Amino acid sequence: MHLPADYPPIWLAGFVAGAWGLGRVLPAGPGWLVWPGRALVVLGLLLMAWAAATMLAARTTVDPHGSPQALVTHGPFRLSRNPIYLGDLMILVGLSLSFGAWIAAPALGWLFARIVTTLFITPEEARLAQAFPLQFAQFRARTRRWI
Repeated sequence: MHLPADYPPIWLAGFVAGAWGLGRVLPAGPGWLVWPGRALVVLGLLLMAWAAATMLAARTTVDPHGSPQALVTHGPFRLSRNPIYLGDLMILVGLSLSFGAWIAAPALGWLFARIVTTLFITPEEARLAQAFPLQFAQFRARTRRWI
């Protein structure tokens, strides 16, 4: 059994709360960044929904701790090996811009990506490599981890 903090949405929520807090403390960014930030959030949500629907259609798990039943390499997975995490990152950066934490957005995004890579992506890729050795090696060779 995994603790709730062992899931990416909990990490995303914590980082979003941090971005919101920093947006209250840091000097306000330019107001025009709010709309690009909101656009990033919408694009991130759409990317995540597309990736999740693609995985469910392939009858494999979206649980980052689950056992993969299929290696999904089509749809958004042609562009990124981790489109759901990329969507999370887009949401975080977009909300950071919307909250006025534009100065902290790069650092928050970088730290979030490092944590997600360490806690979720690396173990998931190990499970995929074990379950689909040849196919995953080919997928990894032609598709970048993030973008």
